[in-house]
Amino acid sequence: MLRQSIYEMFRRPFYLRLILDQIYVMGVQSFVLVCVTGLATGCVMALQFGFGLAKFGGTLYVPKISSLTILREMGPVFTSLLVAGRIGSGIAAEVASMKVTQQIDAIRALGTSPIKRIVIPRLIGSVVTLPTLTLFANYIGLWGAMVICKTELGIGQAYFISKALETIKSVDLFTGMLKTVVFAVFIAIAGCWKGFNAEGGTEGVGQATTWVVVASSIFIMVSDFFLTKLFILTVYPH
Repeated sequence: MLRQSIYEMFRRPFYLRLILDQIYVMGVQSFVLVCVTGLATGCVMALQFGFGLAKFGGTLYVPKISSLTILREMGPVFTSLLVAGRIGSGIAAEVASMKVTQQIDAIRALGTSPIKRIVIPRLIGSVVTLPTLTLFANYIGLWGAMVICKTELGIGQAYFISKALETIKSVDLFTGMLKTVVFAVFIAIAGCWKGFNAEGGTEGVGQATTWVVVASSIFIMVSDFFLTKLFILTVYPH
């Protein structure tokens, strides 16, 4: 399905309106959830690092560690897991419902490719929205960590910002967002593929939705390890 989607993506006709609709559903409607998750992640990371490092006199290292962790790992992974639960399940349920009600067969009967009308808009929408949501989650997470450092650890805002900017590089941001592109492709393709192959009426819709959420979560966690290992060996500064 991924190979066929890439092949048809650059052939006419182009359904720009469907792509924009998916970007709105996936991105705009997930914005508040992502902000709350990013804020909670940043606050928890700073709190845990702060009180953990206080035993060794390393509280002043919290801005460096928390900012690097949020940009490389926590922001991309937590945002992707949230999106997999919300968007992945939505894609699977919607496409599976179209399959069991024979709407996909109707699209084929009208001479239109279901890949172009169903899969490609969701694939492009997820690839566009997930890195963008991750960018906002990173910013909100860093802001939350800064607030916790000021209120709980006695670390000033100016010190936090200076140490964060001293530590993080552009490669840390871009590799984290590159991970989300891989996650987004899997979430969209897995949701559409399972929906296209759903069987058994409404029970099949529920099974497809559950499978996509579980499979996407496992893929995100496992692939994150291999992507991190790859980046450590190739692009991360040593």
